[in-house]
Amino acid sequence: MSATRRSTTPPRGRTDVTIVEARSWRSACLHAREDGERFEGLFATGSPHGTPHLRAVFSSPGREQIIECEPPERAVETIVDAIPAAAWDEREAGDLHGLRFIGHDPLRPLVDHDASLEEWTVPVIGADTYQVAVGPVHAGVIESGHFRFHVVGEKILHLDVRLFYKRRGLEAAAVGRSLADGIAYAQRACAACAVTNTVAYAQACEAALGLEPDRELRRIRTLLLELERVYNHLHDLSMICAGVGFAPGTMAYAALKERAQRLNERLTGHRFLFGTVHVGASHVAVADRDRLELRAELAEIRDEHATTWRQLQFVASLQNRLAGVGVLEREDAERLGAVGPAARASGVRRDARSNSPHLCYPDFRTAVPPAETGDVAARMSQRAVELDQSFALLDELAQQPLRAGSTRPAADAAGFSIGRVESPRGQTICVIERDGARLRALHLRTGSYTNWPVLAHAVPGNLLPDFPLINKSFELCYACVDR
Repeated sequence: MSATRRSTTPPRGRTDVTIVEARSWRSACLHAREDGERFEGLFATGSPHGTPHLRAVFSSPGREQIIECEPPERAVETIVDAIPAAAWDEREAGDLHGLRFIGHDPLRPLVDHDASLEEWTVPVIGADTYQVAVGPVHAGVIESGHFRFHVVGEKILHLDVRLFYKRRGLEAAAVGRSLADGIAYAQRACAACAVTNTVAYAQACEAALGLEPDRELRRIRTLLLELERVYNHLHDLSMICAGVGFAPGTMAYAALKERAQRLNERLTGHRFLFGTVHVGASHVAVADRDRLELRAELAEIRDEHATTWRQLQFVASLQNRLAGVGVLEREDAERLGAVGPAARASGVRRDARSNSPHLCYPDFRTAVPPAETGDVAARMSQRAVELDQSFALLDELAQQPLRAGSTRPAADAAGFSIGRVESPRGQTICVIERDGARLRALHLRTGSYTNWPVLAHAVPGNLLPDFPLINKSFELCYACVDR
């Protein structure tokens, strides 16, 4: 392996960049994994006509690094056989930058929708097998996504997922913008994850500039993140109830979600908390009167959630539909790099909040469901226990004044940096490369992007009518991949 730049003990918040030759790409990535570093994404940047830069992100509690190479022949060895979580990343880099990953065969199109059905789906051959196509146009108000089921009888043998119908090119469009203006591109990747994406972006920029948030900025960003988590989890519980046609649960949690979003609007002026995060500072402050209202309203929502949740435990027609459906085994969750509630429901006790020095999560402990069975029931329970945790965190934050915060110099500036935040759907990372005060590269890998292939893995073996329920138990964003 040939490295031109490598530091062994980067300061907290700094990113170690390891540059290798194309022939050493695979060995460098596998060496990082063998050293106990966790794979967190792979992406390419550069102009369509020049040599692309290929980068992989790895992290461990004591280190975060980017492995980089410039493949002159637009080809490197694949890592997907050893790191299955890289499958979508390699396919996307192949479509957008013409890269070849030797050994990833076939490298099926992911973003390229000009490909034929035979090119992007996995062939399934056998007696009495047939295909069921759902989407990309759906009956409800939903984003565009195509699900191609390979079925025998009503049993699903395999699922191919096709997204990226409304890909906007936000990452490429952000290049050349100022760091301050670039946050708009991260925010607009997804409304339901707007705070997560912008906090991750702001943290990456601040680390690159050598800045550290003060206590008030850490507290206000934590408040916004937990408000986002609350309304998303309430929505997800509503949707799981809808997945089995249980209208009382659907409507009860939909009403609570609406109350949570109205509270967001009263506090910040926006139901989805848009415009609340900025690079280097916060313009959000909560007056004492509003702080008291926040605590009172959240307490009422918490109590109604507790009552509704207890009632759901005694609805046999609901509970019988949840157990044993859409099981994601712990081994598969680890192997595929699952994140968020879906991973924790399978026994993977990992939550980015437990190691978030730039936020306010003192003594944070990962919440887990009563039974880590990896099925729809466990994913539903995981949302419920995380709601209890978020209500407690928010009440603790709101017991003291919530003022606008700022940053202070803390380290030397750097060209690359990474922001890492736990979204309602799992860890989101934002990688930025800066050229002075402007963006040279931006990459956003959200919890939804990570978990879509995991969802596809959890579906085979189940009945076709159970797919809507399994899908809602993950409740992933389409917009997050259409970035």
